[in-house]
Amino acid sequence: MCSYIDTMTSMNRLVLHACLLVLLVQLLVREIAYSDPSQNVLHSTTEEISYDDGPHVYWRDDSTAVVLYFIDGEFIRRELPYQPHLTFNGFAWDDTITYTLHPQLDRQKPEIMSGVSRILAMSDIHGEYEYFVEILQKINMIDSARHWTWGNGHLVIVGDVFDRGDRVTECLWLIYQLELEAKAAGGAVHYLLGNHELMVLRGDLRYVNEKYLGGISRRNRINYADLFGPDMELGRWLRSKNTIVRLNDILFMHGGLSPAMIDSAFSISEVNHRMRELIDLPAPELLFNQRSMFLTKSLGPLWYRGYHLAMEGSYEQATTAEVDRVLKYFEADAVVVGHTGVDSVLSLYDSRVFAVDIPFEEIHSLEALLWNDSGYYRVTGSGELRPLRP
Repeated sequence: MCSYIDTMTSMNRLVLHACLLVLLVQLLVREIAYSDPSQNVLHSTTEEISYDDGPHVYWRDDSTAVVLYFIDGEFIRRELPYQPHLTFNGFAWDDTITYTLHPQLDRQKPEIMSGVSRILAMSDIHGEYEYFVEILQKINMIDSARHWTWGNGHLVIVGDVFDRGDRVTECLWLIYQLELEAKAAGGAVHYLLGNHELMVLRGDLRYVNEKYLGGISRRNRINYADLFGPDMELGRWLRSKNTIVRLNDILFMHGGLSPAMIDSAFSISEVNHRMRELIDLPAPELLFNQRSMFLTKSLGPLWYRGYHLAMEGSYEQATTAEVDRVLKYFEADAVVVGHTGVDSVLSLYDSRVFAVDIPFEEIHSLEALLWNDSGYYRVTGSGELRPLRP
């Protein structure tokens, strides 16, 4: 009996030692990956990486802002007074750019607007600043100095400016400035929340480019998400954004509107309010808030892909009747979505659905959807307009 017990004890010890060895190996591999930027999640490369980033603006109090840059491995800080707004020239590689910030401005955009003369929509920019600037210039929405020249037109960014690419900050500031300039010209910029905006703002950094994880974040022991916290200017700005808008009779959101949203009687207003609120909602509160939690799942407006495909175990591909039901409920004629990749800007469901998430890595440009009184057009990377027909 004792021999049997001794044998079992020895076996248990061997199993325990083996488990500990596996755990130590896993921890070692993880530590190596963490300390080596080339082992980060995305965009690993043997080329030299520039970790420079900025500006990030922190509101110290009601009269003082701290402008931060990360340059050559160090934080560069300048404290600037403001009242009632803050204007400064970039003091790094961006010294030709003038930043104008209005912290007291009511940033929240209308959810429903009519009488819009023309609309340009694109999505999933993912930090590709050069492509973003190029297509806006090709369609003459901005000039060579990247200022708004599109009068009373409306630009809709259908989510996912964050993650993957290495010029996210530049994209955000360009959208920020164009929003102010468009408003002054009688137009508007609508930057809608995508799943990658929500992920970063809630601290899910799995797709963040190594430029940020290996640079400003790691080298200064700052959580990347904190650069977009409620005391940061870009963080405050992002927290004002809508998830769904309806311009004229066209709906815009990142993923799509599932039939389940109608069954749950969601309104545009409720969705926008809940999405803004849940950005800072603690995880336990979100977990037990069923309606808010629904919006973050596969049937919610940031993740739904049902206009393109079925999701096993979650939903079937939407039928034409279901799309019609969604449009009727939200009093619209068409819906524009990103999130799910397509070869080029497409018209689906007999022009009830338009898809604008295109593979810029393959075609080396972005594309956009243009609507005006003459109809819908695909805007190619060269700025060419191609009519979209059923």
